[in-house]
Amino acid sequence: MKVAVIYNKREVHPSDVINTFGPQTKETYNPQTVELVASSLEKGGHNVRVVEGNIDVADELRDFMPRVLAGERPGMVFNMAYGIQGQSRYTHMPAILEMLGVPYVGSGPQAHAVALDKIMAKIVFQQHGVATPGFWFFARPDDDMDSVTYPVIVKPKMEAVSMGLKIVDSKDDLRDAVRDIIDDYRQQALVEAFIAGREFAVGVLGNGPDLEVLPIVEFDYGGDPNAIQTQDNKLQQPVQKICPANLSDAMTEELRQLARASFNALGLHDFSRIDVRMDADGKPYVLEINSMASLGRTGSYVHAAQTAGYTYETLVNRMLDVAAVRYFGRPDPNVISLPNQEKKPDETQPLRVQVRSHIRSNLTTMEDDLRSIVGMDTYVYNSEGVNELGSWFSKILSQLRFKRQVYPQTEVGNVLYFSNHDSKRNDILLLSHLDTLYSYRDFVSFREDRGRFYGSGVAESKGGLAVMLAALRALRFTRRLHRIRCGILLTTDDALGGRFSRKTVEELALNSHYVAGLKNGSLEGGIVTSCSGRSDFQIEVSNSKAGENGKFPDVIKILCQKLTAWDRLTSEESGIFIKPTQIEGRTLYGLAPDFASTALSVQFREVDQGERLEEQIRGIARRNLPPRCQVRVSRRVSRLPVVDNEKDQEFYDHVQQVAQRLEVKVCQVHRDTSSDICHVPDRIPALDGFGPIGGATQTPNEYILRDSLIDRAAVLAMTIRLAAEGFQA
Repeated sequence: MKVAVIYNKREVHPSDVINTFGPQTKETYNPQTVELVASSLEKGGHNVRVVEGNIDVADELRDFMPRVLAGERPGMVFNMAYGIQGQSRYTHMPAILEMLGVPYVGSGPQAHAVALDKIMAKIVFQQHGVATPGFWFFARPDDDMDSVTYPVIVKPKMEAVSMGLKIVDSKDDLRDAVRDIIDDYRQQALVEAFIAGREFAVGVLGNGPDLEVLPIVEFDYGGDPNAIQTQDNKLQQPVQKICPANLSDAMTEELRQLARASFNALGLHDFSRIDVRMDADGKPYVLEINSMASLGRTGSYVHAAQTAGYTYETLVNRMLDVAAVRYFGRPDPNVISLPNQEKKPDETQPLRVQVRSHIRSNLTTMEDDLRSIVGMDTYVYNSEGVNELGSWFSKILSQLRFKRQVYPQTEVGNVLYFSNHDSKRNDILLLSHLDTLYSYRDFVSFREDRGRFYGSGVAESKGGLAVMLAALRALRFTRRLHRIRCGILLTTDDALGGRFSRKTVEELALNSHYVAGLKNGSLEGGIVTSCSGRSDFQIEVSNSKAGENGKFPDVIKILCQKLTAWDRLTSEESGIFIKPTQIEGRTLYGLAPDFASTALSVQFREVDQGERLEEQIRGIARRNLPPRCQVRVSRRVSRLPVVDNEKDQEFYDHVQQVAQRLEVKVCQVHRDTSSDICHVPDRIPALDGFGPIGGATQTPNEYILRDSLIDRAAVLAMTIRLAAEGFQA
C-alpha cells in the first residue's frame, strides 16, 4: 500500500502558506521520529513517502496516491501533522484529507476539534458522566475570578504536551498566569481544580468493540502528590514511568473503563492517550485526551505499547491496520501481527503426524490467509496490488525468520526472493507467482460454496501460497524449519510468460537441489512432471487506400482466411493447439487505413515444434499478401515445454512415497498450460502442482477443494523436510 507520512516543520517557511496569520504551532515532531515511523512502515512492506503538510500537500498526494478504480484499494495517510497556524490546528490536515478523499490514520476533524478544546471536552465529559475536575475559563486577566477555589492549574485551552502549565494558589498569581496564556498562546485560559495525588496515562488503540487499552503508565513523582509535569520537564528531565502501574485489579479495570468512556464520548478514532489524576481517596479524574498521542520513543504511549508486547514497528503498522479496518472493513494485509505463543510439539509422535495435526488444527488460519490474498487485486499490470501482496508475504515470512531480497521491476511488481539461511545453495526452492491475469473488470472475489473456494487466482497461485505458509508453519512448529535451507521465489510476470523473471528463476534454480512449483494439483491429485510450451502472437493487418479506381484489400477477409490456415496447424495427436483468443476489425471511410488484428495462443510439447510453428505462423501471415496490404507479427509470450527426464521422475518417486506415508493420493500428470518451471535447467529436478486440488483456471469459475488444503500442505511440508536430507530419511 502507498502510505504518505505527513508532518509539519517547526519553522514555517513563507512558501508553506499564503500568509502568516493567527497563532503559530508550537507542537511538531522531531524529524527523527518522522523518519522512524516512515522506516517502520517501509519494514511493513509499504511504499512510503514523507510529505510536509503545507500548501503543496494536495499536489504531493495527487502525484503519489493511486487513483482508485473499481476493486482497488486506495493509499492511506499516516497523519503526524499538528497543523501550521490558526485555531484547532489538529483539524486542518484531517479536513484537507476528507476533502481530497484520502483515508488516514487518526481521528476526524470534529473529534480533534472537541478533544483539542479542553473546555468543550470537559463539558462533553460531564454530559457523559465521565469524572473530570471542576473548571473555569477566562478570556482576559481582569475577568471576575472570585469564584475560583485554590489551588488550581492553569493551561491554554487548545494546546497539548503540557504547554503553558502552571499551578497557582492565589488570585494575583492567577491573573498573571491567565495574562501569560493569553499573550503567549492567543487563546483563552483554562483554570482547573488541581487534583493532588497520583498521575496516569492510559493509551488506547483501535475502534469500537475491538478498542484495546494498553497497560497503564504511572508517572513516578516520588510520592509527592503536588508534583506535575511541565513541557520543559518532558523535554529536559522526563519523569520516570512505571508500567504497568501498581494498581489493584479493580482500580486497573476502573481506569480502563474510564479511558474507553472518554475515547467514545469524544468520538475519537484509532488511537489516543488519556491523562488521569487520582486523588487521595482513590477517585480518578480525566484531565484531558490527547487525540494525537505522541509517538516519540520515550513517550508514555510507546512505552505502554512496548509493555503490551509491541515493538515500535509493530505498533506503527498496527495503527495503520486499525485505520484500514475502519475504512475498508478488513485488516490491512500488510500488517505485522505479533506471533502467538505456540504449544510445544509432542516429539514422541512421528513427524508426519505432528505436521498433519498442526496443519489441521490451524486450518482456519490457512483459510484466513487464503481469503486475504485472494481478496487482493493482483492483475499483472496492477503493480500496486502485486506489491501489496508481496509486502503481506514479507511480513509473514519475516516471522518465520526468512530474509527478503527484492528484484525491482518497473512494468510489473517487484520479484521477491526469500531464504532462511546464509548458504549459497538451497535444499529446495519453492516457486510461485504473485500476479494474475484478471484485470479489475474480470476480478472475482473470494467465496465458499459447497466445499469449494472460488476467486481470481485461487487455483493458479494463491491457493498454493496459502498451502506453502501452512507447510512452513508446521515445520517451524515441529522445530525442523531452521535445519532446512529453504528458498522461496515469488515472481510477478507469470501472466506474461516470465518475460522479466526467467533469468532469475534459472539462476536461483541452479543453486538449488530441488525446485517445487506451487500451482494447483489436478482433480486426480496430479503432480506435474511435464508441461506444454506456449507462445502468444499478436498479428495485425492493415491496408493503404491510395491508388487508382479506389480498390484496396479487405483486411478483415484476409485475416479470416489466415485464421483458417493457422487452425489447420492444430494437431491434437502431436500436442499442438492453435486458437485465436482475440479478434478485432475496423474499416474507415476516406483514406484512413482499415485494420484487423488477432491474438493467437499456441501450445506445443517439444522445442522444435515451437520453432517450426513460429516459422509457419509467420509464413502464413506473409503468404499471398495482396499489394497495398501490410502485416505485422510479434511474439508476446514465450515459454519452452518441460519434458519428462530422469531427474524429474526420481523427484516424483520421492514425492509419491511421501504421499503414500501420509495416505494422500497423487499421480503423475502432463499439463497443457506452462509455468515458471520451464525456466528451470534440465539438470535440476523440478515438479509443479504442489498447490491444492483445483481447476477451471483462468476463468471466472476458478476454484480449489477445501478438503485438499490439509493434504497438500502436509505433502509439501514433508517434501521440503526430506529434500533437505536428500530423501534419505
